[in-house]
Amino acid sequence: MTFFSRFLLGLCFFLAATISFGQGLVNKRPTFYVITGISGANLTQFNQLLDDRGLSRLQNRYRTYGLGYQTRINDFILGFELTQHQSKANKMDEMEIKYRTSRAMFNVGYSMTEEGRFQLIHYMALGFGYMNFQMLPMDQSRNLELFLLNPKEGFILRKNDIQMGTQRFGDFLTEIGFQLSYDFDLPGRKEAIQVLAKGGYSFSPFEGSWEMNGLAFDNAQSGAFIRLGAGISLPEKNFFYKDASISINFIRGIHFTEPNKLNEILENYGYQPLEGTPSNWGLRILGDTEGLLYGVDVFNLAMKGQANNFQNHTLNSLRVYANGGLKFLQYKNFAIGAIGGLGYGNLRYTLSQNSKPNFPELFEQRYFDGYLKSSALMLKPEVLFEYGLPMTKRKLFDLVFTASAGYELGFPDYRLGEIGMTSYMNGGFLTFGVGLRP
Repeated sequence: MTFFSRFLLGLCFFLAATISFGQGLVNKRPTFYVITGISGANLTQFNQLLDDRGLSRLQNRYRTYGLGYQTRINDFILGFELTQHQSKANKMDEMEIKYRTSRAMFNVGYSMTEEGRFQLIHYMALGFGYMNFQMLPMDQSRNLELFLLNPKEGFILRKNDIQMGTQRFGDFLTEIGFQLSYDFDLPGRKEAIQVLAKGGYSFSPFEGSWEMNGLAFDNAQSGAFIRLGAGISLPEKNFFYKDASISINFIRGIHFTEPNKLNEILENYGYQPLEGTPSNWGLRILGDTEGLLYGVDVFNLAMKGQANNFQNHTLNSLRVYANGGLKFLQYKNFAIGAIGGLGYGNLRYTLSQNSKPNFPELFEQRYFDGYLKSSALMLKPEVLFEYGLPMTKRKLFDLVFTASAGYELGFPDYRLGEIGMTSYMNGGFLTFGVGLRP
């Protein structure tokens, strides 16, 4: 079991144990939300490299997109956020230089207000990250066979490479900040619409954690931020146990599909095929109001392998679904439901050289790696089985175990170059999860 998976499992049991001792806690408020915003970040060493060559610096900010879950037990706040941070591209000759990072952050905080419409929360967060820094042509190859003949389009540097699997998230990151939020009632519904604003500072606590090829990228993970968002909240006055709640689940899935067409072409061009079937780590946030199910799924499918003696390759697909459904059977703590999801999926095939020089030689030579990508819509129906294990005598918190089975459909078409990949994106899946539900 990887460090990442052990940490997630340990965190679930730690939070459950923490709540189990809080027999006097009575106020609950689960919320899930989406956020966007901007952050400041200055790639000091890389910008110095550009300055030395008379080139323009990278812009010192990036855009953030993400989703989060938060539950309030009296004034104590627990939460989780999954975010993607994308820089603007810096153009140089025919090349684009840009970076992106992904973060998974666990939040602990304290509410400075009593239960009500307005919330003021002070929090700190600890989590993991991934970073991708690349210098590639503005017009990348769109033909798979031409790409396989000459995949060295530029260079790609990845730290804690989740293209090889989400469990590779690593290196500690921290945030500290404040959150303001306000609830707007929905007529005839128990849920409330929550709007929120977050501000604070994120940073990497250990110097040198984000060094790649002799250059420090720590500052890409550091800087002040402001984020705005909206979501669905269930105030204590609006719900009772089992009538309504919002849970967070960490999921592990198996997908019954293989990239057969891609493997045939890879072998024709002298590359090793990608073996096995894809699996994933992911996140499910699921709301339940009197049997009406709603929420979000995010998961990351990854395949990896050695392409030849000098290169490795990955096939990665991120899936994001908005879900809706019904719970049609509830017997004590066991439930069965049906869910339909509509969302977005991408597909990225990367060929990268195993060994690359350090900066500044890497910047001068440049041509080592490349990738092809595609994106389209995804649709999935699934059946959900759920068992909630109460963690306190007053049933304030459940440890939730889930299993689901379904089928994914990609449309209208997924292609890598001229090769159709829809048959790879379509297929059955089986998912297991463990989570917490107030």
